[in-house]
Amino acid sequence: KATASKPKKDDLKKIEGIGPAIQKLFNAAGIHTFAQLAKAKPAALKKILEGGGSRFTMHDPGSWPKQAGIAAKGDWDALKKLQDKLEGVK
Repeated sequence: KATASKPKKDDLKKIEGIGPAIQKLFNAAGIHTFAQLAKAKPAALKKILEGGGSRFTMHDPGSWPKQAGIAAKGDWDALKKLQDKLEGVK
């Protein structure tokens, strides 16, 4: 049976471009799961990053919702393929 204690939290660092500091920012903003990140608009994510200070403004969250959508489905092979493409773009 399900317990009502802690909601599930995903490791957002599995998303290309998100590290521990950005994960903390998103957690503080109420984004804890891939599903929540997948529903977020890149502009809203950019605002969260800007709120974290100048060291976060260089990050581009444009692909993060798409990556998170794939991760939320647990399709790690498809996520890896997408991330391999993204790494070539940097």
